[in-house]
Amino acid sequence: MRTTRQSAPKHQPKGVSLLYEDADILVVDKPCGLLTMGTDRDKSRTVHSSLNDYVRKGNPKSRNRVYIVHRLDRDTSGILLFAKSEQAKIFLQSDWENTTKIYLAAVFGHITPPRGIISSYLTENAAFTVYSTPDPAKGKLSQTAYTVVKEQKGLSLLRIHLLTGRKHQIRVHLSEKGHPVVGDRKYGSGHASYANLALHACSISFTHPVSGTHLRFETQIPSLFTRLVGPFQLSEGE
Repeated sequence: MRTTRQSAPKHQPKGVSLLYEDADILVVDKPCGLLTMGTDRDKSRTVHSSLNDYVRKGNPKSRNRVYIVHRLDRDTSGILLFAKSEQAKIFLQSDWENTTKIYLAAVFGHITPPRGIISSYLTENAAFTVYSTPDPAKGKLSQTAYTVVKEQKGLSLLRIHLLTGRKHQIRVHLSEKGHPVVGDRKYGSGHASYANLALHACSISFTHPVSGTHLRFETQIPSLFTRLVGPFQLSEGE
């Protein structure tokens, strides 16, 4: 496996940090507050539109484009993977079960046990709120593995291995367990003193769609987390 935390390329797309680019894929670090792609309700500037502008190099007639492989919520920061062709996108999505996605989350309270898997069937209501249902026929099986990294000042820092990738999965699972993510105004307590959601996609590991090389990328941890819980160390096996 090749692990990459490299210096940023010289030329950057607007609004995001480009971590890696080759002929087939792009890996970017998305800031909090930016949509991955536009929706029917919100067509503001997105990571997707920024990267399309970037690969077209200012030529609106260019046929170059990027393809969305997966998404992050608007308020979740961190790593996003994009493909440069339909074939690469299909491969990455078909191999998604073998892709490892690691997140950091700061949540309220003391979690017990300190390591576990939250499992439920998630569904969505007409108000676009995701919740767990006891009926497997109405929801999709969703699993979130977590490990407590540090506890301080009434908060717990969690390393999360996302075993499935449902909409709002981490936020809903932790809120329903009684430990909402800091800054989560939709599923949490909505404390005004926390402006940003303390949820960050810190690493991703996957098989390259063309070369077959197993790649791993990670980002710098946002300063929000050290402000919340103080200094900490995060290891791959934690």
